[in-house]
Amino acid sequence: MMIPEFTLGFWVLLHLISPVANYANGKVTEACYTMVPRHGHTSQSEPIHEITLNQTTFCPGDIIKVTLSGPLFKGFLLEARNAKDLNSSPIGSFRLIDEEESQLLNCDQKEGSAVSHTSSSKKTQIQVYWKAPRNTEVSIQFLATVVEKFKIYWVKIRSPILYPSNVHPFTMSQTTTVSSPTSRPIATLKKSFSALDCGGKKFCIRNPVNCDPENEYHCFFLSFERQNHSVLIEMSGPNEGYLSFALSHDQWMGDDDVYMCIHEDETVHMYPSYVFGRSHPVFDSPAVLETMAWRLADGVIQCSFRRNISLPGSKRFDLDQKYYIFLADGVTNNGAFMFVAWMTTGSIGVLVARFFKPVWSKAFLFGEAAWFQIHRILMLCTSGLTIVGFVLPFIYRKGWSRAAGYHPYLGCVVMILAILQPFLALFRPPSHDSRRWIFNWTHWGTGTAARILAVAAMFLGMDLPGLDLPSPAKTYAMIGFVAWHVGTEILLEIHAYRLTRKVQILEDDRIQILQSFTTAEAEGHAFKKVVLVTYICGNLAFLFIFLSAISQH
Repeated sequence: MMIPEFTLGFWVLLHLISPVANYANGKVTEACYTMVPRHGHTSQSEPIHEITLNQTTFCPGDIIKVTLSGPLFKGFLLEARNAKDLNSSPIGSFRLIDEEESQLLNCDQKEGSAVSHTSSSKKTQIQVYWKAPRNTEVSIQFLATVVEKFKIYWVKIRSPILYPSNVHPFTMSQTTTVSSPTSRPIATLKKSFSALDCGGKKFCIRNPVNCDPENEYHCFFLSFERQNHSVLIEMSGPNEGYLSFALSHDQWMGDDDVYMCIHEDETVHMYPSYVFGRSHPVFDSPAVLETMAWRLADGVIQCSFRRNISLPGSKRFDLDQKYYIFLADGVTNNGAFMFVAWMTTGSIGVLVARFFKPVWSKAFLFGEAAWFQIHRILMLCTSGLTIVGFVLPFIYRKGWSRAAGYHPYLGCVVMILAILQPFLALFRPPSHDSRRWIFNWTHWGTGTAARILAVAAMFLGMDLPGLDLPSPAKTYAMIGFVAWHVGTEILLEIHAYRLTRKVQILEDDRIQILQSFTTAEAEGHAFKKVVLVTYICGNLAFLFIFLSAISQH
């Protein structure tokens, strides 16, 4: 009897531990439909992880980059479903980016229709590609289940809605003829907004303070007026493309409830959106807005809409709470100090030190050679720009970004090297000192490492949402810059070698004619100057491409 009892006990034990083992390796196809782990505990209510997409609309066959990120987690399950029926079967198929962290699952007998973890290792971000099927015209919403610990997990975390391109979010609210609960349908606004009831029936924000939206076209105006269970919102300002305001829990943009009025094709489209982290707004369905109306007149955008105070089941903020309010218009222009530092001052300073010592060898300021003074000024500018470019993201993010991959780590190393270089230069021994070769190699090695890591950091940083550069143009432009710089160095190296050989030949033939050496040297210097000017112009062109791309996105 002992053997059957032992067999029965072992069989029960195996069945008890098998779900845990299965979930540890990510084989969770049995949870495809409900997306609920069989952990025997209640899921968490408020998600702390988020799903972001690299675009808001799609065409059949499009490839969408999907990112799941947040605090440390061990397991996950990601699917795409019909946004209007989240209990439907998975739609489309996924492609992996990191096969060590993620794997494809076949849910509902559809190949690659879901993604899960491969192990219980801790992670902060998962990125995959989702391919839209050829025959779908429904809006898509991604759902994720995230497991932090066995007892702590979240089920069906929702992404922003992904709309078919033939049902673009803007076109969904093109008509302004919407029935109002309390009045006749509104087509367009007939007159400017009034500030007469501000402080009474309305809560108003005006910039400049106390400006008049009826008579001053440059007046930015935002008002909230409670009407039963809803709030009427009015917004107006100079017509520069769009107006928007955001409700925020803190004084920094990020994770906010945003509303936009966008002037496009002589029409104003009203659209709610979200700002996840520090990314650009992600549009949401305009169905939550009522009695939308707009007006374009005298260089001013005016728009108004009504929204219920509370929207159960929606991520939109309740309007009976306290928030910080941000008002914005036009387009955003960003700076990129790292690009300026390493695409202009840094790279030019390196070339000057490497190839232009004989060109500008005469004493300049403080008895130092001109090439050295130029090199020192450029590299100090590089270090300064690097420090500013390093500090600003921390101020902007208010801390370390756990969703930025290896970029911040490389940035820290570049920062250390950029600070170390000037200090090394302060302690350089005289040129005739026997230890000078140690400084030369250390200085060269530190600078070369900084340049290589800076380029790698820029490549990784271009995919971050703070820049939102166009792809794949950004990659091609960056590759073009690297090729341009390397090609210039190779050209100058070849030229220096040939010039050296020419002088050696003159010496070997014992032709001690001073004019021959002077002519060869003058020709070499002129060629280097032409190359340097061309190189600087090329660098400025690449920098202009990047800064233009940043300002337009």
